[in-house]
Amino acid sequence: MVPATASGAPLVALHAATYRVGDAVLVDGVSLSVSPGEIVSLIGPNGAGKTTTVRLALGLLRPTSGRVDRRPDLAIGYVPQKLTVDRSLPLTVRRLLSLTIRPGRAAEDAALEETGVGHLGDREVHDLSGGEWQRVLIARALLRRPDLLVLDEPVQGVDVTGQAELFGLIRELRDRRGCGVLLVSHDLHLVMAATDAVICLNRHVCCSGRPDRVVRDPAYRDLFGDAAAALAVYAHHHDHVHDATGAVVAGGHDHDHHHHH
Repeated sequence: MVPATASGAPLVALHAATYRVGDAVLVDGVSLSVSPGEIVSLIGPNGAGKTTTVRLALGLLRPTSGRVDRRPDLAIGYVPQKLTVDRSLPLTVRRLLSLTIRPGRAAEDAALEETGVGHLGDREVHDLSGGEWQRVLIARALLRRPDLLVLDEPVQGVDVTGQAELFGLIRELRDRRGCGVLLVSHDLHLVMAATDAVICLNRHVCCSGRPDRVVRDPAYRDLFGDAAAALAVYAHHHDHVHDATGAVVAGGHDHDHHHHH
């Protein structure tokens, strides 16, 4: 039930976007797009440029080269990885929701209901579990009536069962609202069931596509280790590998290298 959009154009698209700070290339020639009703997951090791890529997509950073296109009047709901709310301050859930937008009590209650935490409006944020906190942050993002929902590591601090439930919630929101979703995660295993497309990032795009294809890609194994790739083994030639620093080195898979997280 994806609503018809004025055009099938992506909500946001990066075209060979590069972002440098001085001599450091944080993101190198990344292309990706998110269309209405599509869940795209960005995965990769720490320092791979995932959050920088999100900030480029959101327009919070401008690419050094390449370009980023966003649909005009695009409404974005953003759940950042670190929200600058001191959770030790006395602050109720409902007050948190009204800090940046004033949607009115009914809209706040509806958003909390939709994310499964309708009963928590009067709770202090510092009393929430990790999963409850994430659901409140997603409710807060929904108040913007987003065409695009952007979630940077939305399951951190949540146990595995809670993670699976959060990914289920994200799918439900997509199904109900027809919004596009850009999701950042460390881990493909849990995202697998929830995502339509995966982009493996290590400053540049190492591999991308449907999740069942990506897990079989040697580039995925190079990034995440053999245990991750033991899910599936697939013969496919990848023309370069990464050394321990993440730099690209020529050669194939006889090259002995490991990633350290």
